[in-house]
Amino acid sequence: RHDEAFWTWPPERATALWNTVYYAVLVVPLQMTLGLTMALLVNQAIRGRTFFRSAYYFPALVSSAAISAIALYLLSADGLVNSAISAVFGRDFTHPWFGDADTALESIIVLDAWTTSGTMMLFYLAALQSVPLDVYEAAAIDKAGTWRTFWKITFPLLKPAHFFVAVVSVIGALKLFDQAFIISTGSGGPAGSTMTAVMYVYTVTIKEFNYGYGATVGVVLFLIIFTITLAQRLLFGRSEIGY
Repeated sequence: RHDEAFWTWPPERATALWNTVYYAVLVVPLQMTLGLTMALLVNQAIRGRTFFRSAYYFPALVSSAAISAIALYLLSADGLVNSAISAVFGRDFTHPWFGDADTALESIIVLDAWTTSGTMMLFYLAALQSVPLDVYEAAAIDKAGTWRTFWKITFPLLKPAHFFVAVVSVIGALKLFDQAFIISTGSGGPAGSTMTAVMYVYTVTIKEFNYGYGATVGVVLFLIIFTITLAQRLLFGRSEIGY
C-alpha cells in the first residue's frame, strides 16, 4: 500500500522516510568534517594533546538520553541558548528550537553532529597515524604548503578511512531514533518534522500492534541501507577491491 505517513513522491511534506534522508544528507558530511578537523588538530605535536583527544571524544561516551534532556533545557524558549542570543543582539529572543517544525530536525542534526564527531575523530586519527612520514618529508623538500600537502597527500591517503567513516555515519543516521523520540516525546512532532523511519517502525509495531506492516517497513529500511552501503563501497573503496 502507499503509506503517505512513511513516504510521498514528490516529497511535498514531512514524512518518516524523507525526514530520515534529509537528516542523513546533512548530518553525515557535518560529522565527517568535524571528525577529520579534530583528528588533524589532535594529531599535531601540541601541549595537552592527550587532554584534547579525551575532551573531544567525551560527548560520545555520554548517554544520548542525558544529552537530549540537557539539549531540551538549553534550546527551550527561555533556555541558555536564547538567553545568550538575546544578550549578544540586545533584544529578547525566545525561539523554541525543538518546538518549531522549521528548526526541530535541524537542531537534532547539530546536536548529533557534535556528539558523534568524537567517534569519527578516533577513526580518522588512527588512519592519520598510519600514514608514512616519508611522504611528508618529500612534500617538505618540494616546499609544498600546508593546504597543498593536506589536499594532495593526506586526504587521498585517508580514502579507506573516508569509506569506513562514511558507512558508519550513514548507517547511524538512517537508524536515528532515540534523540528524535525523546525530544518529540514519541510523537514525531511538531507537525511530523522529527518522525524518522525507525520511529515509524516503532509506532506501527508497538503502538498500533501492526507487526506485519512494521516488519515490512523494517525490510524496506534494510534494503535502503544495504543499497547505500554498496554504493559507498563502489565510490570510496575502489582502491581496496582492485578497480
